[in-house]
Amino acid sequence: MNAFRTTKALLAAAALVAGTGAATAETTWTMASGYPDSNFLTQNIQKFIEDVDSATSGEVKITLHSNGTLMKLDAIRRAVQTNQVQIGEIRLGSYSNEDPMYDLGGLPFVAGDYDSAWKLMEAQKPYFDKLLGDIGLKVLAYQPWPGQGFYTKFQVTGLEDFKGQKLRIYSKATQDMGNSLGFEATILPFAEIPQAFATGLIDALFTSPQTGIDIQAWDNTDYFTAVGGMHTKNAIIVNKDAFEALPAEVQQAMITAGEEATKRGWEMSKATYAEQIGVLKENGMTVEDAPEEVIAKLKEIGVTMMDQWKAGASPEAVAVLDSYVSGL
Repeated sequence: MNAFRTTKALLAAAALVAGTGAATAETTWTMASGYPDSNFLTQNIQKFIEDVDSATSGEVKITLHSNGTLMKLDAIRRAVQTNQVQIGEIRLGSYSNEDPMYDLGGLPFVAGDYDSAWKLMEAQKPYFDKLLGDIGLKVLAYQPWPGQGFYTKFQVTGLEDFKGQKLRIYSKATQDMGNSLGFEATILPFAEIPQAFATGLIDALFTSPQTGIDIQAWDNTDYFTAVGGMHTKNAIIVNKDAFEALPAEVQQAMITAGEEATKRGWEMSKATYAEQIGVLKENGMTVEDAPEEVIAKLKEIGVTMMDQWKAGASPEAVAVLDSYVSGL
């Protein structure tokens, strides 16, 4: 009888321990991103992670490896697909060779301000849901880059200044744009910019104030010529299988946190632009608006690139663009 009672007590204790373990179980995810902690995109991700932790009562813990410390930006999408990491941030324009939709936001003056960029994102969402869903990914949030500009060693007074200069850009759309302006445009990863300047591979950049600050562009250039004209996007993506393995209420909590991160990303991008221009000036850079000749040429290039985009896009992709334009 004593042995029976002892065994019963041990079984009860084991059940209690097992139950306690289930109640406190947590899912631990690894996240990779390509930008420094000082970058507003990364700061928004950190807030997203905090929101997920709070909304799931600690059931989902995400450890962020920023600034390409775990893997380079261009390797993140594949790593999330294969569940090497469960969640990551990608730059959509990097995949334009796979589908024209990735590049649409990067065409000059297609979405030239934040309100237009938001409407374009809304129009693109269903398309990206299917496009990325078909390769095992799910988008939780989008983040817009601030308006773009040219970082140069020389003052930009007109189109003639661009001829023969070697320009670093970040997507097929910006490469085509740069070549059309007279540059010798080359796509290079973010992490390789300083070395490219040091070796003479590039003379100039076309990118945002944020990126210029991240790589301390004042070490290699003297002027920032602001263009605006486009607000390309990053996306926070998760491994679809890993996400769908979570309880339904946890999935919904993460979706809600992602929606909040998208809204916050737009506001952070807007708010930081003026501040970032100030940082460039504080570090000795001359900041000027692009001459009208350059803006007019960019708008002309944008129309041409839009026609080319339509010619290479599927009817479903063109329908997204038409829906966006009709809603402006």
